[in-house]
Amino acid sequence: MDKRHSLEHVTQWREEGFTIIEDFFRPDEINPIFSDFEEIYSHLAPESEAARELIKKPPGAFGAMHHKQFQNIDSLPYQASVDTNLISLHPSLIALAQDLLGVEQVHLYQSHTWAKFTGEADYDQLHHCDFGNHTLTVPSDQPSQRSIDFIVYISDVSDDLGALHYVTKPDSDRLLAPGAVVADAADQPKLKAVERSAAAGAGTLVVHSIDTFHRGTNLSRPNGKRYTMTVGYKAAGNDMIGFHVWQAGALKPWPLVLNNAKPEQLACLGIPLPGSSYWTPRTLALTQARWPEWDLTPWRIAAQNIDSDHRSGELAQSN
Repeated sequence: MDKRHSLEHVTQWREEGFTIIEDFFRPDEINPIFSDFEEIYSHLAPESEAARELIKKPPGAFGAMHHKQFQNIDSLPYQASVDTNLISLHPSLIALAQDLLGVEQVHLYQSHTWAKFTGEADYDQLHHCDFGNHTLTVPSDQPSQRSIDFIVYISDVSDDLGALHYVTKPDSDRLLAPGAVVADAADQPKLKAVERSAAAGAGTLVVHSIDTFHRGTNLSRPNGKRYTMTVGYKAAGNDMIGFHVWQAGALKPWPLVLNNAKPEQLACLGIPLPGSSYWTPRTLALTQARWPEWDLTPWRIAAQNIDSDHRSGELAQSN
């Protein structure tokens, strides 16, 4: 696979909980997705001058989360181009997930769009960790049992366009306690004093762990917008981690993914690779009937080769 990361990125993520890789995606890869976001979301931006003003919360509510922060989100697959549907299964992203977790097989368990606009909501948050809605346990000490949260910048994300702010693990360990994943109100000033900005241009990949402190910040630029995608990977078979259940969206436009992704990409969604014992004449026929336009040639060839090898083995034994 085309690796777009270095060993230093892997080390930084494991030690600090964050690494930022600018220009991970080329302009020709991001531009079609930006166009999709514009078509899907731009008409939702606040129109009036009053609505564009930064929303203020009641006294004492600073940093609280509320549902308006999480508007304009959709999950894979998308009513959009093939580019948008396959970016979270990009081979270089899969290769990075494999190296970060130190495993050969990874699973895509989260992929959603997110569009934010100045004045639509107060996006300011307190520092928090994201593990609470990714697992019913807590993040593991073993890299292979952890998960990765990727944020893909579809547009430029500057500090006046709501750049995420984060605290490295060494800093939070020093200020709170080693391995701390919960911060109370008294901890917030200490964390904010050492926070860093993840501001960067379109095509940037922000990589963080779900037990690293971070917070959303407000968009303050007039008519500002922030387009991103959130993508989560875990080791295949890690049942402790979850977010989206792809099967629950069976009526969504899956042919955009199935008809265009390679077997190695589809394996990240739980679809067995060619050569798996799952693929039999019956399952191949039924799968083709369900998804008529999906080219199952690699799976058929592998199944035929296995059947041929099996018959050859039986013939050799009979002789």
